[in-house]
Amino acid sequence: MALFRRMLGDVLRERRSELGLTLREVSGVARVSLGYISEIERGQKEASSELLASLCDALEVPLSQVLRDVADAVAVEEGATAPTPLRTQPDQVVASAAA
Repeated sequence: MALFRRMLGDVLRERRSELGLTLREVSGVARVSLGYISEIERGQKEASSELLASLCDALEVPLSQVLRDVADAVAVEEGATAPTPLRTQPDQVVASAAA
């Protein structure tokens, strides 16, 4: 099952790494404790909309982009766990119980 908070943490950590920023630097700009940002990045805490907006500002990325990236990651994970369709006739698809 895809967990939104885990995927969100992965996206935020990746963006921070792309910018070469430390947790301390993001913490200072976003005015959020370093420990709390770390817990969000590890998927252990849920980010409120206000906190997420502060993190996006600190990471210089639009909230809409972060949400798109999370949605893409969830779609990939869902695809990996979705049942494999079986074809019984050329135009008929039946969902398989086995993945």
